[in-house]
Amino acid sequence: MSPAFVTRRSLKYSVLKGATCLLAGVLALALWFNPLGMLPGGTVAYAYNNPDLLPDVQTPVIDLAKALTEEQEGTLAQNLENFEQETGWKLRVLTQFDRTPGSAVKEYWGLDDHSVLLVADPRGGNLLNFSVGDDLYPLMPRTFWIELQTRFGNQFFVRENGEDQAILHALNSIQSCLRQGGCRVVPGLPKEQWILTLITSVVGGVICGFAAHPRKEGQVFAWQWALIFSPLWGILFIAFGIAPVITRTSDWLPLFRNVSGFMIGALVAFLSPTFNRSTTSET
Repeated sequence: MSPAFVTRRSLKYSVLKGATCLLAGVLALALWFNPLGMLPGGTVAYAYNNPDLLPDVQTPVIDLAKALTEEQEGTLAQNLENFEQETGWKLRVLTQFDRTPGSAVKEYWGLDDHSVLLVADPRGGNLLNFSVGDDLYPLMPRTFWIELQTRFGNQFFVRENGEDQAILHALNSIQSCLRQGGCRVVPGLPKEQWILTLITSVVGGVICGFAAHPRKEGQVFAWQWALIFSPLWGILFIAFGIAPVITRTSDWLPLFRNVSGFMIGALVAFLSPTFNRSTTSET
């Protein structure tokens, strides 16, 4: 086998491998930007059409998977009807497991650009899926629906609170945002998310403290170095530590704790080299 043949074969293999990786990347991006089973125009992607599963009378809730109790279903149906009369926004709920009416729900409910369909199906990795009308995106962008899905539809939330609470919490968030004219993020700050913002605040403080440590004799505070590293600790503290808190809750306590965490982290990092140097000098 000649070296030229081996080179051409290796080049062909590299090209095929690169094309495969590129295709996988495109599919991954498509799933990332369209994870909710949505098609252009806000309709749900169903595999088939089975109108026999639809009730004869109009109701905003079809609970085929029995995720809700009869009392919850009745209360929710009345709530959604009142909300539609009050605001004009049409919210509909479909729960399914091994049976689904498919695309027949679009004609049954008359889904349009002013509608939101919540589909609860436990067979996937996430319980909740949304079909969102185009008129809602100016009020609540795609990132809102992704966050809504991941917050209330993840397996941990469903396991701890139940499918019914996942559905009700998601609908309450949608209604609350529509009543106030839209939301950029999902209201409320879960404990897990707040802990993450606290960690980034402390890390940002530590970086700021180390950067500001004096490097010259007689220097008290190296503000030049703190300024140079400000993009790093500023992103950690402001973008990841403060912004997620103030955009999701008006409670001052999480904000106060994050600011305190930043200041404590900066102080400890600023003083620790001094302590080390003093210990070394004494030794």
